[in-house]
Parts: sequence; structure tokens; C-alpha cells
Amino acid sequence: MKRLTSKEIALAAIACAAATIALTLGSYVDVLLGACYILAIVAVMVPLSKDMVWGAVLCFVSSLLLSFLFCGFSFLYLLPFAVFFGLHPIANHLQFKYIKKVPLHVAVFFAKAVWFDLAMWLCWEITFVPLFGLAEMSWYPFVQTYFFLILFLGGTLFFAAYDAMIVFFRRSVDVIVRRIGR
Repeated sequence: MKRLTSKEIALAAIACAAATIALTLGSYVDVLLGACYILAIVAVMVPLSKDMVWGAVLCFVSSLLLSFLFCGFSFLYLLPFAVFFGLHPIANHLQFKYIKKVPLHVAVFFAKAVWFDLAMWLCWEITFVPLFGLAEMSWYPFVQTYFFLILFLGGTLFFAAYDAMIVFFRRSVDVIVRRIGR
């Protein structure tokens, strides 16, 4: 492992500040939670645009810890970011950097789709059903009957659109950071 440079630490710190603000705001304002996840994901992509993987990992871990402190030790809003959304840009960067053959990209896509589905299942079981009282809803028996079908088919289709959007955001962040670096 190479040593982190001061430039990498500074870039990770700036990205960490943006991601922490976004995650904290999303945990306090429920309506903004999805948009704040996207902002935090884009912030994690900033060190990746300079090919600083360890800076992105540092940004992910530190923003998760700081937002955990600022959210009053509530992990419920941060759980999806911790198990999937914060790590996905790093996995995408490593995929596009090291994998060159198309069949391997397809295999990695399906592995990431299974990872996404399992992360959503974990979030469903830990947060949504017990804490928000979804078991008392009138539609819950239908969803419970067809849960895995809905999760794996619908979740995989949603992940395909999400992954394409994240690749687009990655290219946009690369262009913006390259323009700033001039």
C-alpha cells in the first residue's frame, strides 16, 4: 500500500465534508434523504476522479462516522449508505480500471446487482418493517407473499438504471474536477 499524499488527504477531507453535510441533512429532513444520498455519492467520487482510491475509502469511512455522530448515533438513515451506496462508486471505479473484457463486466454487473438486492433486503428487514410499522399496512401481506420476486426482479431493474446513472455521474465528476484542476 502506498502512502497517502497530502493532496489525497486534502481532497478526501473536502469530499468528506460535503458527504457528511449531505448525509446529516438527509437524516434530519426525510424528504431530502434520496437526494442527499446522491450528493454524498458524488462527493465520494471526487477523489476517484483523480484515481485516489484510498482517498475515497477515507472519505467514505470518515463521512459515515461523522454523520453518525451528527445524527445522534442513529444508524437507521445511514445503513443503506454504509452497506451499499457509499461503496458502490469505489467498486465501479475498480471495475472500470481493472476489468477490460466485456464478459467480465457482465459478471461483475450481476454480482453488484445481487449485492444491491441483499443490501435492500437487509435495510427492509432491519429498518422499514420493524421501525416504521409496515407490518400493519394493508398492502403488506401481498408484498410479503411476493417479496423475493419483487425484490430480485424489481431491485435488479432499478439497479440497472441506478448503475447507469452513477456511471454518468462519474463521467460528469471527472470532467468537472479536470476543469477545476486547470
